[in-house]
Amino acid sequence: MSPAATLVEALGPIRSEPSRAAVLLDIDGTLAPIVRHADDAHVPEATRSVLIDVSRRYGVVGCVSGRRAAIARQIVAIGTIAYVGNHGGELLRPGATRAEVAPELAAWSKRVKEFAARAYTPEHHRIRVRAEDKDAIAAFHWRGAPDEGVAEAAVREIAASAEAEGFVVHWGRKVLEVRPPVPFDKGLGIVALLREQEVTAALYVGDDTTDLDAFRALRTMASAGELETALCVAVSSEETPPDLAEESDLMVDGPAGVRGLLEALL
Repeated sequence: MSPAATLVEALGPIRSEPSRAAVLLDIDGTLAPIVRHADDAHVPEATRSVLIDVSRRYGVVGCVSGRRAAIARQIVAIGTIAYVGNHGGELLRPGATRAEVAPELAAWSKRVKEFAARAYTPEHHRIRVRAEDKDAIAAFHWRGAPDEGVAEAAVREIAASAEAEGFVVHWGRKVLEVRPPVPFDKGLGIVALLREQEVTAALYVGDDTTDLDAFRALRTMASAGELETALCVAVSSEETPPDLAEESDLMVDGPAGVRGLLEALL
């Protein structure tokens, strides 16, 4: 991680007026360590405790995830912050019981589910490709499969079928997502959240390619005068996408580095 003095200096515009600042964080690989099976993900209690303190100090605190918003809230286990789920397709406001879903995205839910049911076969189960139902998104994971090369090849066949049927495919860290041909991403999700808030500075922390959309959205808001400061932080690991590192203002080392960053915000 960057030296403490450098980190605190970089966070200066965020720390200077906490009530008008937003702190936004990815979950998997950022707050929670990457695990072989997605269902085992959790935010360490030490990190969760610091995040609670941050949420009490800053005007807007939210977690932005590729998971469904309700699942993201379960993993983080803090009900008083916002959750942008399904890569920007859902917004679960603090204390709300149901996520808001864009109507144009919800309209594709049935078709995505039907495709996933056809595409996922007993053979995929045998080679340990895991299917995940995310309502309007179908995800296929191969992390931890006995032969990840064989599993990835099978998932790429699913991707080809999805594209042939008019769906959009998106690749993450050992996961394929089959999505509707509807514009949505983490950047659009955080813009929807922040434009309803009185914030002048925003920080985003993430570790994967999908987080680039959030970086770019904050910078677009800053260029348009909607924010005075946009700070983009990349979380480093053996799987960090090169583009993420190149487009970041600052890097921290893994989820432990993220916890250090949260501590520096206080």
